[in-house]
Amino acid sequence: MTTDEQAIRALIQRWHDATAAGDVDTVLSLMAEDAEFLVPGREPMQGGRAFEDGLRGLLKTHRLRSSGDVREVQVSGDLAFTVTRLSVRIEPLDGGGANERGGYAMSVFRRGADGAWRLIRDANLLAAG
Repeated sequence: MTTDEQAIRALIQRWHDATAAGDVDTVLSLMAEDAEFLVPGREPMQGGRAFEDGLRGLLKTHRLRSSGDVREVQVSGDLAFTVTRLSVRIEPLDGGGANERGGYAMSVFRRGADGAWRLIRDANLLAAG
């Protein structure tokens, strides 16, 4: 496994850990400001600010737990993509029933001038499980 692949896998794990901890600032540090998120049935969510607003709003009332099995990492220069099998559990803080989703995501990363990899595009096909 190359050092780039290791760095990208570590970024994905950090994303899961920070999300579970409610650490939105760390999650934001793992993505580019112009990141775009594609999900079924909705217009793309564009930019880190839109993602931040959505995540902070959700974390006011819910806890998120996610895990992923990274199935593929391909690196070409300063761009890379991954295919990951994701599981996400969304638990209401008030104790109501949890919502579970699962499926595949394809994510694109770019290496910045500082050498750090950051998410720039994410397309997920998570469905209620």
